[in-house]
Amino acid sequence: MSSRSPHSPHSPRSPRSPRTALARLAVTAAAGVLLAAAVAPAVADEDGRATPAGTPGPAAATAPAPAASPTSTTSPAPAASPTSSASPAATPPAQSGTPDSATRFYRGRVTARGGLALRSRPDRGSQVLRVARQGETVWIYCKTNGANVDGNHLWYLLADGTWAWGSARYIDNVGPAPRWC
Repeated sequence: MSSRSPHSPHSPRSPRSPRTALARLAVTAAAGVLLAAAVAPAVADEDGRATPAGTPGPAAATAPAPAASPTSTTSPAPAASPTSSASPAATPPAQSGTPDSATRFYRGRVTARGGLALRSRPDRGSQVLRVARQGETVWIYCKTNGANVDGNHLWYLLADGTWAWGSARYIDNVGPAPRWC
């Protein structure tokens, strides 16, 4: 039997142990990397489409479509925390995939009075994930056909911290129209 108590300075459970300090350092470094990626500004091309900072602008290749589909209720990206100090609309979505992929995002502005319900599928009966305020800038990944909303059947897949669908009837494009999903 060991003569050391479980709370000796060199025990793995001790707050002063090297393993705990290393774990704290790793968590701090990971949090710093995530914070840096979250606050990186968008870079807009001449044609108005935006790319997350650090991605090549003129490349024609695009990343594969996200896992979200009209029949899927899961979101492929983690949801933004409600205590986050940065507004999800203020920064473009973080890039997933390889650094050389040029995932394109389009900008839009919410026009719905009282806010726009962003949903899990492109229809009015699906779960509301969050509400975008009137005048808020949103990042659009692509568009698809969905349920008709006040004469417009187009829906945009938004990537603002949470993959969600918003009716194109209440989102004005800033720049070119988004590509099809």
